[in-house]
Amino acid sequence: MNGNEEKHADEHPHKIENMDHSSMTPHNHDQMSGMDHSMHMGNFKQKFWLSLVLAIPIIFLSPMMGVDLPFQFTFPGSDWLVLILASILFFYGGEPFLSGAKMELKQKSPAMMTLIAMGISVSYFYSIYAFVMNKLMPHNHVMDFFWELATLIVIMLLGHWIEMNAISNASDALQKMAELLPDKVKRLNKDGSEEEVSLQEVKENDHLVVRSGDKIPADGIIIKGNTSVDESMVTGESKTVTKNEKDKVIGGSVNGSGTIEISVTGTGETGYLSKVMDMVKKAQTEKSKLESLSDRVAKWLFYIALGTGLLAFIVWLIIDKDLSIAFERMVTVFIIACPHALGLAIPLVVARSTSIAAKHGLLLKNRNALEQANDMQYVMLDKTGTLTQGKFTVTGIEMFTDKITQKEALKVIGALENNANHPLAIGIMNYLKEKAISPYKAENLQNISGIGLIGNVNGHATKIVNEKEVDRLKISFDLSLKQSYQEQGNTLSYLIIDEQLVAMIALGDVVKPEAKEFIADLKAQEIIPVMLTGDNKVAAESVAHYLGIDEFHGELLPEDKEKIIQTYVSEGKKVMMVGDGINDAPSLVRATIGVAIGAGTDVAIDSADVVLTDSDPKDILRFLDLAKQTRRKMIQNLWWGAGYNIIAIPLAAGILAPWGILLNPAVGAILMSLSTVIVAANAMTLGIHN
Repeated sequence: MNGNEEKHADEHPHKIENMDHSSMTPHNHDQMSGMDHSMHMGNFKQKFWLSLVLAIPIIFLSPMMGVDLPFQFTFPGSDWLVLILASILFFYGGEPFLSGAKMELKQKSPAMMTLIAMGISVSYFYSIYAFVMNKLMPHNHVMDFFWELATLIVIMLLGHWIEMNAISNASDALQKMAELLPDKVKRLNKDGSEEEVSLQEVKENDHLVVRSGDKIPADGIIIKGNTSVDESMVTGESKTVTKNEKDKVIGGSVNGSGTIEISVTGTGETGYLSKVMDMVKKAQTEKSKLESLSDRVAKWLFYIALGTGLLAFIVWLIIDKDLSIAFERMVTVFIIACPHALGLAIPLVVARSTSIAAKHGLLLKNRNALEQANDMQYVMLDKTGTLTQGKFTVTGIEMFTDKITQKEALKVIGALENNANHPLAIGIMNYLKEKAISPYKAENLQNISGIGLIGNVNGHATKIVNEKEVDRLKISFDLSLKQSYQEQGNTLSYLIIDEQLVAMIALGDVVKPEAKEFIADLKAQEIIPVMLTGDNKVAAESVAHYLGIDEFHGELLPEDKEKIIQTYVSEGKKVMMVGDGINDAPSLVRATIGVAIGAGTDVAIDSADVVLTDSDPKDILRFLDLAKQTRRKMIQNLWWGAGYNIIAIPLAAGILAPWGILLNPAVGAILMSLSTVIVAANAMTLGIHN
């Protein structure tokens, strides 16, 4: 983790800094998905090191629960030094936990922060009381807990630093979405002149000019010009979409081949991207309500400690009628309940599992994903970029004449496509490069919108067109040649030389070689794969059939995907969503676990809980195995951490006092330290089977 990531808990929630350029309302990240509020309470690394400096002299100068330690030493005025250092440590090092407890109590959900805050507050204020009483009545010594205060704060800060260092959540999916829109746009005035204005100034019904290769700045309707638009970053549709006059365009997509004039229909809060952002924010807020296993244990431990401490105070006051003894018993219970081991139980396991995951191509961004991944029932898979390569590749060439060779036909096609920038042209030129085929030179090259490209190659009138143009020209050929390509969702282009059909070239989004085995492995684990895609239903069905996926949905918008995920989740089903595009962002956040393909968009990566850095879907299986091993270690550590408290709290309260057994505070401290060592050692034994 770099310095910026360590400082992502910068004591304020993330906000979109550059929202003014798109006239969208800033979205707070007060509740980032899957991360608890403690992640926003200061630089734990800095607090840990400074707190450790303050704690070292306290540890050397103070007794441990009233017992002098072998390395302990004192000097005149050392008690005053301890008091001053402990006060600074309490208010500086303890600040994140006090703030966290305040937030938890405000939400009426006490958890780890409240338990820690109770421990350090009782330690500090009772120690102040002990200090005053020892000064007023030096012959009637009252035990202080400055040693416990120092060690608890340092250990808890260490635990949070370890966890933050293991999992970076310095992500801002909403910011990345806002950056899809340009800062400046070309607006047409009533007199027909153009002026460059800020996107913030654009209003509905304004007329904007969008040139080839530019991002479309807002939702609108084409009122002049024809073009092809790349919407893959927004809708997930892998093919470019032909757009003519009166067709709708989406802000954030990329204009391809021609200059167009659009009438704005949606900006700011009414635009498509803004609606996607709202869905992401809403899903983040609802998903952040998930409670981690350690927080649930800490919540019950807080109630048990509080109840037992108050009960001990009342019982001892009734039995001994000595306020000081009853008070001391209550405080001892609260101190014993301090979650030293519990505070490290989960962070150490998370740090270990994160390290193992990184070696297997997995970036864990949300620690709760490891807990939620167990007993997964459904894996929702985006097609483009997840199951397929996400880029067009030549899948076949069919020749209709023997007058020229296939290689010569490819040289002619390359001549026409050489300077085009749409995905089909890029796929063709990459294919020629792989085959070491140099294209011919084209003259008088023209782009005919909605049809294709025409030009002169080697003195011949040449064109590469779509199927509609072939039908219009009434050129006949063996239709069976195209059938298998269409069934697989390929895009077909036709080469015509001197009005004669010469060749057909097919391009498709190729299925990843490991995808079929991955689907089979999911089914073997009784996990149901479901394919969700923005692609057309023909392409979706062909890929699903090939991979062995029984459930699939095509032609989906982001809200459609998110609704499908929400339906499953609301029914109590555990759902993993795997995707790589902006259109997947709301679904990635909404799912029980969102998994982003590392080669995907920044928005998808920032919305996910887990990132597959190698873009290999089979890594999902490794993640599921690691999650099972991690949860097992978490439960073991929680039993070690909380189990100590289950035994020690009743003994500290004096439940066996009638039989002459009363837990010595020093023994309690030793047991507390021993449980901490055990959870640390247990965490290091975590491994992965796959």
